[in-house]
Amino acid sequence: MNESTTMQRHWIAFSTIVRKEYVRVVRIWVQTIVPPAITMTLYFLIFGTLIGSRIGQMDGYGYMQFIAPGLIMMSVITNSYGNVVSSFFGAKFQRHIEEMLVSPVPNGIIILGHVAGGVVRGLMVGTLVAAVALAFTKLDIKHPLIMLSMVVLTSVVFSLAGFINAIFAKKFDDISIVPTFVLTPLTYLGGVFYSISLLPEFWQKVSLANPILYMVNAFRFGMLGQSDIGIGTAYTIVIAFAVGLFSVCLMLMNRGTGIRE
Repeated sequence: MNESTTMQRHWIAFSTIVRKEYVRVVRIWVQTIVPPAITMTLYFLIFGTLIGSRIGQMDGYGYMQFIAPGLIMMSVITNSYGNVVSSFFGAKFQRHIEEMLVSPVPNGIIILGHVAGGVVRGLMVGTLVAAVALAFTKLDIKHPLIMLSMVVLTSVVFSLAGFINAIFAKKFDDISIVPTFVLTPLTYLGGVFYSISLLPEFWQKVSLANPILYMVNAFRFGMLGQSDIGIGTAYTIVIAFAVGLFSVCLMLMNRGTGIRE
C-alpha cells in the first residue's frame, strides 16, 4: 500500500471520528451547548453586573470586560474536557471502541479524532459565550491571532486530559472526579476573576504553578492586550503540556491501558 493510499485511509478515519463527535454534540445541543451559555450568563449577571459595579476597574478595564476572556476560556476548558472524557468512556462502556481498535487505524488517529471533537465543542461553546459577553460588555480584540491560537491550544490540552481520564475511568463516577476536585479549583484559581498582582508575593509564586493561569492570561492579552504573564512563557508551557499529554495518551493506548485489561 503506497503512502498516498495510507494517508487517505487515515484522513477518512480521522474525519469520520470528528464527524461522529460533531453529530453527537449537535444532536443533543440542549445538553451540550445551551447549559454552558446559561451558566456563563449567570456569571456575567452576578459577578459582572452586581459585584463588578462595586469592584470598579481591574488593571485599567471595567470588571465585566476584565472577566469576559476568563469566562470564555473557562467554558472552553470545561466543555473540551467533558466532551472527550464522556465520549471515549462511553465508547469503552458500550464496547464499540473495540471496532476502532481492530481496524487498521493507528492509535494516534483515534486520539486526534477525539481531541478534534473536543476542540469543536469547545470552540462552539466559546463562541456562544463570547456572543453572550457582547450583550454585557464591549470586547475589543487587540491580537486576534494570539487569541485564536491560544483558545485552540487550550482546547487541545484539556481534550487530551479528558482522554487520559477516560482511559483510566472504570465507571461513570470516575469521569467526574477530576473535573470536580482538580479542574474546577484550578480554573477558579487561574486568574479568571482577578489579577494575580492583587495577591501577596508568596501566593503569586504559587499561582505560577497553575497552567490555566497562563492560558487565561494569554487569551486575555489577545483580547484586551493585558496579561500578568509573559506571552512567550505562556505559549511554551501550553505547547509543552499539549505535546506531553499527547505522548502519554499514545503510550497508554499502545499499552492497552484501561481498554484491553
